[in-house]
Amino acid sequence: MSGRVRAQLNSSQLRNRLKLRSLASETKLLQAHPEAKKFYERLGLRPGRIREHAARIMASGALAGTLLLSAHSAVPVQGQRGQLEAQKNEVVNLGVLQDQLGKTLQEILPAVGNWVLNRDQEEKISEEIEKMYGVKAVAELEGNRLNNSYGRMGAEQHLPRYPGDTVYEHRDLIEKGITPGLGGWGYFAPSRNQMTPELVETEKWYVAVQTLYLPDWNIRTEELAKWYKYRHVLVVNPANGKAVVAAVADAGPAAFTGKHFGGSPEMMQYLGINYGRQNHPVVLFFVNDPNKEIPLGPLEYNLEKNKEYLKSQV
Repeated sequence: MSGRVRAQLNSSQLRNRLKLRSLASETKLLQAHPEAKKFYERLGLRPGRIREHAARIMASGALAGTLLLSAHSAVPVQGQRGQLEAQKNEVVNLGVLQDQLGKTLQEILPAVGNWVLNRDQEEKISEEIEKMYGVKAVAELEGNRLNNSYGRMGAEQHLPRYPGDTVYEHRDLIEKGITPGLGGWGYFAPSRNQMTPELVETEKWYVAVQTLYLPDWNIRTEELAKWYKYRHVLVVNPANGKAVVAAVADAGPAAFTGKHFGGSPEMMQYLGINYGRQNHPVVLFFVNDPNKEIPLGPLEYNLEKNKEYLKSQV
């Protein structure tokens, strides 16, 4: 092996170690200083990316200065202001939706510890989600239902996506680790080169559900395994109304853990669930979207469709 190759390998290891050290320092800072954590969350900024954020601000400032000095700057600047105002309104509107959904769910759901929803409760939840977001989410789809549509969710690690995948390939939240075994349906792709953007998103926003405890699993194993593979579901944190469209990509957790679902690191972070908390109540419904028009990830979806509802809530 040449000296040049060894240098490349060493530099790669060094970058990985520096990234891990940065993430560990960031985690330690946020755990030791809760107020700092709230401050950064309010800004939508991660401490480890302050330098990157500053660079964007400087670039934006330089661009704005160029536009202001231009003889024809009036129209572009006005356009930028309009765009910023629209973005601001969208964030406010999303916050209204989330707050209202959280409050509504808390009124419908039974007390924590009672994880059985009756049909009336399920229908009410489904109606509220569709009214607010225009998304049809149901507890039963095509004759299939989980034993729980409301229950405790625990934190999961990243899943191996292809042979040779490592936690460093997952980019974000690598400090959460990667599972030693495969997900319930094996690798997402036979090789790294065969990974698609869709499969990347599927692993990023995945859930584990207790398919093994379905009453007819042993009778209809092949049929149910095919039906549940990457099935889209909606996960809602009733504490804050935040919602994520996810894909079923693993089986579990085991019943003795007291948990009913598992969530990917990215999901737990977006839903605002403390990663150390292993039993946070969530609602999990199937997404009735046969053409898969609703993307995986945070449900910040179709706000235009809900202007009348938003106006009534402000």
